[in-house]
Amino acid sequence: QQQWYTRDSSVGGWTNGVWNMTFTGVEGAPAGNFETGPYTTLDTTPISREKPFLYLDGDEYKVRMPAKRTNARGVSWPANAGGTSLPLSRFYVVKPGATAATINAALDQGLNLLFTPGVYHIDQTIEVDRANTVVLGLGLATIIPDGGVDAMHVADVDGVRLAGFLIDAGPVNSDTLLRIGTPGGNADHSANPTTMQDVFIRVGGAGPGKATDSVVIESDDVLVDHTWIWRADHGEGVGWETNRADYGLRVNGDDVLATGLFVEHFNKYDV
Repeated sequence: QQQWYTRDSSVGGWTNGVWNMTFTGVEGAPAGNFETGPYTTLDTTPISREKPFLYLDGDEYKVRMPAKRTNARGVSWPANAGGTSLPLSRFYVVKPGATAATINAALDQGLNLLFTPGVYHIDQTIEVDRANTVVLGLGLATIIPDGGVDAMHVADVDGVRLAGFLIDAGPVNSDTLLRIGTPGGNADHSANPTTMQDVFIRVGGAGPGKATDSVVIESDDVLVDHTWIWRADHGEGVGWETNRADYGLRVNGDDVLATGLFVEHFNKYDV
């Protein structure tokens, strides 16, 4: 394995490494030898919060939102499980055929979003304006902006949780595929940060796609936990201008933490 990142875990041991093997808060991790070898090892993870997940409580489906941990080491269960749950009735279950208008109407009603597996073409930006909103995808639900709109904007509010979906750029250039926060926003979200977890961006690869910026983070204290922001270098719709994408990740907010950040092949700058 060339690159690998493990956090907040317990392992019986570890052997082998090629270029970059990083461990934070992992019991049983190898000793760090960054100066001469592939291992970077930190005793703890400064801030972490597991992503939301769907589960069955008796005969009722719920979504669990694990609690934030600081200086975490080892797994978060069972002793440090924490967090809260929401019934599925608090979610708009997005199914193929849903439109951006119906999605935004659900958000305006105070609902969270649960995207079922599928490909969702949208003709207007999904606007997440309410604090503590959950946007959770199953089966790598895919959002494709049509006509050059931005795919999703998140307001400069506390505790939004984005997890488990892919944004795939459309053939007409979008200015920004995902924006978290508003330009100039400087609210303190350290007690309840917005998290972006297992959210992936693709520009080209499945077909022509274009975006000036893939992800822009304006809010302070955002936690990015495992993302692959990829301008395709192979597949369909690939060429220097065919899948033009200038910037992978732009960070304007303060105290943004990324654990597991992978960004590749952008025309100007990856990060």
